[in-house]
Formats: sequence, structure tokens, C-alpha cells
Amino acid sequence: MNHHIIRLAAAGIAAILLSLSLDAQQEPQKRERSRFEVRKVPTGQIFLSDPFILADKESGMYYMTGTGGMLWKSPDLKIWEGPYIVAKTDPESWMGPRPMIWAAELHKYKDKYYYFATFTNQADTIDTYRGNVIPRRACHILVSDKPEGPYTPMADETYLPADQPTLDATLWIEDGKPYMLFCHEWLQNWNGTVESILLKDDLSGSLGERRLLFTANESPWSRQKNDDGTVSPNRCTDGPYVFRTKTGSLGIIWTSWKFDEYTQGVAYSESGRLEGPWIQEPEQITPPNYGHGMIFTTFDGKLLLCCHSHKMDGNRTIRIPAFFLLDDSGDKLKVVGPYEP
Repeated sequence: MNHHIIRLAAAGIAAILLSLSLDAQQEPQKRERSRFEVRKVPTGQIFLSDPFILADKESGMYYMTGTGGMLWKSPDLKIWEGPYIVAKTDPESWMGPRPMIWAAELHKYKDKYYYFATFTNQADTIDTYRGNVIPRRACHILVSDKPEGPYTPMADETYLPADQPTLDATLWIEDGKPYMLFCHEWLQNWNGTVESILLKDDLSGSLGERRLLFTANESPWSRQKNDDGTVSPNRCTDGPYVFRTKTGSLGIIWTSWKFDEYTQGVAYSESGRLEGPWIQEPEQITPPNYGHGMIFTTFDGKLLLCCHSHKMDGNRTIRIPAFFLLDDSGDKLKVVGPYEP
């Protein structure tokens, strides 16, 4: 299925969730309980795109978020308590009163916790390209003193150009300096990118020029069938996440499509630094229909990939968090197999 359609479906769910969450904040507590009753559920019963897990040693808890912006927490990765509303955006900002939230991430940096996410204001159109009406969509960062939030805005109103749709921000530290990686969405440039930009030391804004790391059409494994029957590299870049193996190799996992299969790939930096050049692996690293992954270490030392499954059920897209055991002992990351907590 077209990535844009699936994104819109996920966005629609996110919009409904956020709309309900804002109503819940403004109306009696009984309404909030009826819509967002906190409950304890196993991983397999959480419908969530773009899952991200922060393993917080200080609290001894795993915190999970993703598209929709809600938060779950668990001591063991098996049973999760939630959902909690944690993002407190400014309704007077460019995001508007009810922004969609995609691909939220939680990062601890120095003595604070940061919420990286993609926010969309559907009421503000920034471009129309090849028939695609593009609303204002951008990566932004919120901050909190605690992993469970609430996460609130910082100093700068924007991190990236307002006239370009950007998404799926993540954090990487190199030489003690913080960088944000993100994608310029393919709907506007017809060839999605993965890029980086230096952040202020407190992550409250961006500095300098953005750097192009790679484009969607550099991938040898992603494919799409075009309207004229030809086959070409897929246009989509999705969910970059940076890692380093134990031997020092620097890599980025990212997601695209292999025809109708949502799939995780990887690229490695020849220089061992963020500037690259980046070389794409010839094949994807996960089974078909698993993607938008991130990497974390459990409290007992296991290295895991957390991603979401992708399954069509009629016209519905079903996405559930999934885990894979990883081996990073060599120069390249290896997926050992599925992992059940």
C-alpha cells in the first residue's frame, strides 16, 4: 500500500487521539477516565506505529511512546501501564490547538528528558506538489524534568524550514555535540532524504546548515512499481536511528518499502562519522513487514530492536510493537531473531 495513504491513516488515528486528549483536559475527569482509562495490557494488545522505548535506569522503568504521542510504562517489557497524555504543546504556536503527533521519541540528555516528535497542523497548507496538498509538518523537541513528563516547549519556535515537511526526528551525540537527524518527506521532493542538523547545547533550537546524509533512491533493496509499469527505488525514507557497533562502525537503520512490504534497512558510514559518506547495505535486515525501528539495551544487558509489525486487515492497517534480538559484536549489526520478553 502507498506509504502516504498509510501515513494518513496513522495520522488520522493520531489526530483523533489528540483531539480526544485535549477535550479530556478541558472537561470533567469522568470524561477523561472514559476515553483514556489507564490500564495494564500486554505488548501484543497495544496498537502503536513507530514505537520508541526509553530504558530509564534511575526509575527502573521502560517508557514507550510513538505515533499518537501517548505514553506507556513497564518494569519488564511484558505488561504496560497507560496510555498517559504527556505532550503539552502551545496552542498559539504554529502547531495550532490540535496537532497530529507522529513518531514521538524520548531521550535523556544531560539532566533532562526530551521529546522528539513530528507535529502536523492540517489547517496550515505550505505547498502543493504533484497533486499532493502538504500541510505544515515539522520535527520539534519538547522538554521535561521527568521521563513521564509532562513535556513542554522550549525557546525556539522552529527547528527546520517552515515551507518543507520534515518528519521522524531522532538524537545523536558526536564529539559531545547534539545532532538531530530527520527526513525531508518525499511528498514534496519525490525522493525522501535523511539529513542532520546541529542542535543548541540544551536542544532548544538548531544551529547552522543541515547536511544531506543520503536519499531514498540510493537504496538497492527498496523498490516500487510505477504507474507506467516500470520498477524503481522507492521514494520513502522513514524512521532513521543511529547506532555504533562494538567495533566502532557507525550505522543508521531506516525504513522504506519493497513493493508492498514495509521493511527495515541499514546504511554504514565509511568515515565512521555522521558526515559519511553513507553506503547502503544490499538487503534489508528484518523480515518483511517490520519497520521504523530503534535500538535499546534492556536492564539485563540484551540489545534489542524495537519496531512495529505491519499487517493489513481489510482496509485497516494493524501495527503492534515487536522486538528482535541484535548482535552488534562485529562491524555490522545482525538480527538474531524475534525476542519475547
